[in-house]
Amino acid sequence: MLRHCIPAFILSIFFTICSFVSVGTAASEAKDIKIVASFYPMYIMAKNVVKDVPGVSVQNLTPPLTGCLHDYTVTTNDMKKLADAQVFVANGAGMESFLDKIVAGHPNIKIIQLAGGIPLIKGEGNEGDNPHLWVSIPNAIIQVKNLGRAMGELDPIHKELYVKNTANYVAKLETLRQKMHSELAPYKGNSIITFHEAFPYFAQEFDLKIAAVVEREPGSEPSAQELAYTIELVKKNRVLALFSEPQYSASAAGTIARETGAKVYVLDPAVTGPDDYDAYINIMENNLKVLKQAFEELN
Repeated sequence: MLRHCIPAFILSIFFTICSFVSVGTAASEAKDIKIVASFYPMYIMAKNVVKDVPGVSVQNLTPPLTGCLHDYTVTTNDMKKLADAQVFVANGAGMESFLDKIVAGHPNIKIIQLAGGIPLIKGEGNEGDNPHLWVSIPNAIIQVKNLGRAMGELDPIHKELYVKNTANYVAKLETLRQKMHSELAPYKGNSIITFHEAFPYFAQEFDLKIAAVVEREPGSEPSAQELAYTIELVKKNRVLALFSEPQYSASAAGTIARETGAKVYVLDPAVTGPDDYDAYINIMENNLKVLKQAFEELN
């Protein structure tokens, strides 16, 4: 009897040793991953997707007060941040005009663009596609899912964590989406004027009408002719609410308000903010309060 038991015993030891070797090999293959996000909204998404994943860190490429990346030029310091990074997370859809420079300077970095699967809104004239995808909550959800899936493929050892984090954050965003749709439903069809082309996806989602965009490029003050045209438009369409952004000057909004009696409110496209996991959600909830206040005061 003993003679027959020995092979099974030895076989058991063999498989146990193999199991330890397999685990040790997998652990040794788990390398640290540094992610650099192109700008603030991508950074907040990445923080949530890689939360508590061992060895994975996230850094924001651009300064926290940059806002949207229109005509942004990467600096020497920016390129240094990418020197030891394995992943670069971009919005895509034309937002990061400097992507070619990053690829040329860091050919081995993995570029993850989050615009995939999102129908794009065409800009005015020759402006190309509007890249402000994340300002719409369903688009933000798609972007988060795109990032979670890409990270799971890139780092399969921690795939379950990426899946869990993505699901948790998407659940929060879905709750936010339902709340905003419910509370903004009475104001469908209302007209607003904005001072940056950041809100077409937002307006599309909540069935609002953008009567005019005064400053198509942040920091570019409208001409006297453009101001006169907008003032006439506001009067003609009886637009009562003007929405500026906290990242940019509201001087043009003030001029239009004085000439028309319209009131200025502030909508935030979530391109700057605190280093907080729920920052995007908090910003959008504040936008909900601002819109409700504006529509209730002016209707």
